[in-house]
Amino acid sequence: MKHILTIAVALFLISCGGEKTAEELIAAGDKQALATKKSELKKQKETIEKTIAKIEAYEKKSKGEAIKAQVSTMVLKDTLFNHYVELQGSVDTKQNITVMPETAGLLTQVYVKEGQQVSKGQRLARIDDGGAAQNLEQMKVQAQLAKTTYERQKRLWEQNIGSEIQYLQSKANYEAQERSINAMQQQLAKTVVTAPFSGTIDDVITEQGNVVSPGMPLFRLVSLKDMYLKVDVPETYLTAINKNTDVIVEFPVLGETVKSKIRQTSNYINPSNRSFSIEVPVDNKSGNIKPNLTAKLRINDYTSKNAILVPLNVINENQDGDQYVMVTAQGENGLIAKRREVTTGKASGDYIEILSGLEPGDEIITEGARSVKPDQEINIINS
Repeated sequence: MKHILTIAVALFLISCGGEKTAEELIAAGDKQALATKKSELKKQKETIEKTIAKIEAYEKKSKGEAIKAQVSTMVLKDTLFNHYVELQGSVDTKQNITVMPETAGLLTQVYVKEGQQVSKGQRLARIDDGGAAQNLEQMKVQAQLAKTTYERQKRLWEQNIGSEIQYLQSKANYEAQERSINAMQQQLAKTVVTAPFSGTIDDVITEQGNVVSPGMPLFRLVSLKDMYLKVDVPETYLTAINKNTDVIVEFPVLGETVKSKIRQTSNYINPSNRSFSIEVPVDNKSGNIKPNLTAKLRINDYTSKNAILVPLNVINENQDGDQYVMVTAQGENGLIAKRREVTTGKASGDYIEILSGLEPGDEIITEGARSVKPDQEINIINS
């Protein structure tokens, strides 16, 4: 067994025989070669140390001495721990509509084209009014006559001249003319199609010259300013996820990540999938985020300011289902391994929170944790 050390050293010397020494590389000032050399020497050092440890273990075993387990450790400290629920959703906007006419007729004018930016209230198209504009002008003439008649009858009535019925008739006739004009003006207003909000004409669906009717789509108008995600969350997170909860939104296709907060949570549990919906606004400064774009959400459902985290692979479980980790302790002849029962919390990535059983400053065994025995002497080989 002692020959193993000789072989390891020989291999080390042979591997270095055909290469420049560290001194030569330093003299040459080759930074990249020195970094590579450093990495190689570190690996060779680890190999030799492990070989020596095996030789010592073999020698002790042959003499009947206790064998020290070779382990790596980490000293625990408290840290900020954020746990996230990962969900998937798609982008939507409240301002993504098809613009439809309110009246039937021939589409005489289309004032916009696809991709054009429009403002709220801007004219998009005009529909033939069927002579309504001419009728309105005639009604205004009649209304003016009715007004003059009414004002004269009113002056006479105030001077106790004429009959009350003449005064009331002239008043009713004038008011009826005014109501007719208002109704005609509202009807004419429907022949002009305007933008209900500022945005982009994404599609011109109906071309000029077609006959249109209410409910028939003319344009698709989209605004990318008020973008949001609506996602279903399992009811188990009902108390942990609320309004203003922090959310990290990732867009894999764009390679973009934005931070946001939940602005609305539903008060209704969907009985079909036992979930409630949340709404998360998305800042679209770049303009790359489009409706129906897939997104991944990481919702912060739990935070601990002084959490103790350990690697998941150091957690063991006994036959009763109790969880434990191996820690270092001082024995009669040096360090030994001890079993420490723990209570675990939420996991994130490769780490899990310890709720009880460990304190900051405790030293747990990481590499070799599953093979070391309680009260076994240990030798720490942290690099």
